[in-house]
Amino acid sequence: MSDLEQEVVEHKVRRAIGINALRKIGAIVAEEQKIDTEKDRALRWFVRFGWIVLLVAVLLLVHAMGLI
Repeated sequence: MSDLEQEVVEHKVRRAIGINALRKIGAIVAEEQKIDTEKDRALRWFVRFGWIVLLVAVLLLVHAMGLI
């Protein structure tokens, strides 16, 4: 095989390895974004409804203590 053919083969191999690495990195980033989205959804739920849960817990505690 000539030097030019060898260089072409090496270039194609490096390119294939690079593309494969980028795909793996993309999958990792997508998974992290999915996890972040789930965390954001849970946080929004607590912001919207958490105060209601806290209020109910306080009312139950006050009722259990006999104050109301």
